Amino acid sequence: MLPFVFVNMAMTADGKIATANRAVHSFGSKRDLAHLYELRVTADAVLCGARTVEISETILGNGGEKFHKQRLKNGLAEFPLRIIVSGSGSIDPAAKIFQKRFSPIIILTTERASARKLAQLYKLADEVKICGQTEINLPATLRWLRKEFGVKRLLCEGGGEVNEAFFRKDLVDEICLTICPKIFGGRNAPTIADGLGFKTLKQAERFQIHTIKQFEGELFTTLFRL
Repeated sequence: MLPFVFVNMAMTADGKIATANRAVHSFGSKRDLAHLYELRVTADAVLCGARTVEISETILGNGGEKFHKQRLKNGLAEFPLRIIVSGSGSIDPAAKIFQKRFSPIIILTTERASARKLAQLYKLADEVKICGQTEINLPATLRWLRKEFGVKRLLCEGGGEVNEAFFRKDLVDEICLTICPKIFGGRNAPTIADGLGFKTLKQAERFQIHTIKQFEGELFTTLFRL
């Protein structure tokens, strides 16, 4: 059985998750940030792409004492397992996440990663897993995470190419999407699902809206896979 996968993203009204130059990547409200931590409280593991980890300077933590207590009430470990995805094995060794050693860090990569990069990754992470030749084999990886680490709920926090890989393999069970009243524009600005994409409407992943809540100008929505 595969873990339950849910994606959490904030996007502008025109569907962007950052400006074209990536200079602006965090634009949600304090409520949206709290919502992120509320979702992490329910996850055994949190996953991000390497570029997202670097740019956002996230450490994929649990959000402090309030959320720490809630994790324990939920019967989960004190902190979520932290997973970084990099098909090429490229990630800044000075990234903030590697300076905070409160829970295991797993790096998922492929055979595209050179021996030099792999040697560096082994120094940075608690576990390095080669998950395919040129692309991460997500179904096999999810089975491995379930078997080896007991991951039943996996929270994916982007970026767009990582999300799209999950969508393309029909692995996303739920989307938690915050819509912020801003417009970034830009044909090169990232969206919640970049990457290869689907070629036809028939191939598109289909979801149904489950909830919509408005709070101080933002819309907090959840969508379930059909």
